[in-house]
Amino acid sequence: MSAPLIQGLHHVTAVCGAPQRNFDFYSGLLGLRLVKKTVNFDDPGTYHLYYADGAGTPGSVLTFFPWVEAPAGRVGTGQVSAIAYAVSEPGFAYWQGRLAANKVEFHGPKARFDETYIEFADPDGLKLELVVADQSAAFTAWANSPVPAAMQFRGFHSVTLAESGVGPTQALLTTQMGWTLVKEQDGRFRHRAPTIGPASLVDVLPTPGAPGGLPGTGTVHHVAFRVDSDATQQAWRNQLREMGYHVSPVMDRTYFHSIYYREPGGVLFEIATNPPGFTVDEPAGTMGTSLKLPEQYEPLRTQIEKALPSLKSTAA
Repeated sequence: MSAPLIQGLHHVTAVCGAPQRNFDFYSGLLGLRLVKKTVNFDDPGTYHLYYADGAGTPGSVLTFFPWVEAPAGRVGTGQVSAIAYAVSEPGFAYWQGRLAANKVEFHGPKARFDETYIEFADPDGLKLELVVADQSAAFTAWANSPVPAAMQFRGFHSVTLAESGVGPTQALLTTQMGWTLVKEQDGRFRHRAPTIGPASLVDVLPTPGAPGGLPGTGTVHHVAFRVDSDATQQAWRNQLREMGYHVSPVMDRTYFHSIYYREPGGVLFEIATNPPGFTVDEPAGTMGTSLKLPEQYEPLRTQIEKALPSLKSTAA
């Protein structure tokens, strides 16, 4: 591996149905901050909603395309099958109580790799996990969250890739991307980014013979890895192309720059830059409170605002 290091996870993007229901769940119940309210750059008649910690820290960002008319997806091979957040030990008990009080069914506590976790699903069926892991120093609490600061999520713990087999994907992660296979248990293979910091774990879970995933609501669209600069991203684009991957051109997503490619098992991977970040078009104190449009859609603001449903906070 010659390119500079990939630091870990940057964001995960999923598909949901009704945007208000999604907002109520992730901001109102889970207490995440809506750090950016914009549109799908390829479909400006649809929101793109970004939820994160209080500062919009890379490694804490879960985004959604609300496609109201889309059918429900099917989770299967070639997809991210679970998204895990890190919580403190006191937070772990708090979340079991909060989920139960809000009639969200969860399973667990369970044990995996000497860690304790619970699993549950959002209203569209997207599988989420909460894992006891100390990542507090790396993330920023949101002062206006309905969840007490000490109990808030501390960024991603890991994502799980459902694969028909482990070999080619593991070769990409380890030999080509520079990650390390650190644990294996019950057929699950855990890989860690070379920087070893927070939001730096990817599990590969092979399920030979299982059906392939189908896109739709309740499924992950892609998972993004973080790098520190455009130069690092370009080095990775060059290296991946040399390895035979079809890699997209660099795309300006306003808050980061992106390249995309499919890993051998079919999951869409992205490499995203940490800069410029979510304060590039609005102050940190008011992130997510107004609709932000990329420059090419600003002349269509009136039409876009009429087409999009309003989002009303119901946080308590």
